[in-house]
Amino acid sequence: MQSPLREGALVLGIESSCDETGVALVRLPAASGDAQRPAVPQLLAHALHSQIDMHRAYGGVVPELASRDHIRRVLPLAQQVLAEAGHDLAALDVIAYTKGPGLAGALLVGAGVACALGAALDKPVLGVHHLEGHLLSPFLSADAPQFPFVALLVSGGHTQLMRVDGVGRYELLGETIDDAAGEAFDKSAKLLGLPYPGGPELARLAEGGDAQAYALPRPLLRAGNLDFSFAGLKTAVFTQVQKLGAALDAPDSRQRRDLAASTQEAIVEVLVRKTLLALEQTGLKRLVVAGGVGANRRLRQTLDAACARRGLRVHYPELHLCTDNGAMIALAAAMRLQARLQQPTRQWSFDVLPRWPLEAIAAPE
Repeated sequence: MQSPLREGALVLGIESSCDETGVALVRLPAASGDAQRPAVPQLLAHALHSQIDMHRAYGGVVPELASRDHIRRVLPLAQQVLAEAGHDLAALDVIAYTKGPGLAGALLVGAGVACALGAALDKPVLGVHHLEGHLLSPFLSADAPQFPFVALLVSGGHTQLMRVDGVGRYELLGETIDDAAGEAFDKSAKLLGLPYPGGPELARLAEGGDAQAYALPRPLLRAGNLDFSFAGLKTAVFTQVQKLGAALDAPDSRQRRDLAASTQEAIVEVLVRKTLLALEQTGLKRLVVAGGVGANRRLRQTLDAACARRGLRVHYPELHLCTDNGAMIALAAAMRLQARLQQPTRQWSFDVLPRWPLEAIAAPE
């Protein structure tokens, strides 16, 4: 077959790290661009199935159910994407999949399907880092960033600040030492009796509340470093829930709305202050925010205002690409191929890495 780096090469991406099954098809661009502003692959089609309704009855993700649902969904979604893009399996040049981090069983489904397709079609495959997908996803937006930038990665299980000088050129600046921001949202929402997924529900409830009603802690805010900690905030919310007792029982309770707003404000303030400190320490003027929590309206409003006052640029993924999706996996694979950081392989045996730090894939200087 022709080199996967040829103009117009097609990359199919499969995402199955947790509770969304995503498949997407991208086309490599004609030109590679330059080191600061690489040419962005074209997203031809993508499809996504969320398992939220299935897991809601259990109050959280059930790994075995997630894996089984990925098995049911991934091939129909692939067929849907190829039909929408006007291509068939034979046209593919590379099949990419999420290798980690994530739930082991869920990752194995995507990896197994990708490698089985590769073996059946004699196509090479490429394992992709889930967080690199999030990190690069803003390149699919109308306002694509350019390198270098500081990245705030905020998803359900990860909160990290990275310096990004190019594809594969990542330096960890700070990360959470316990709960991630997404976990703080979800666990606080559960304490307030909100349904799964708790983060978006808490954000909706917070819109009608007073963010200054309860003095909740901002852990590590004055530590002078770029690390995060949200476990203490969750404990403070639990204590406040115990104090308020029956006052929180009514769905339209003012105290409930106020506690939701105060909780959200504490999380957002920590994220914004640490991010601004990272920009100050690195001297960079450009910020990328990615991951599911990056869709939070209050976080976007606060960051936009703070960065505008300082003459800084902020870039986000499109809202529908903030959650886990196949487009970010196909994009990350294509951009790694463009940068010649990795070559796909016809070795169709596979493994997955449920725990896999993003800095482990940084290219050597």
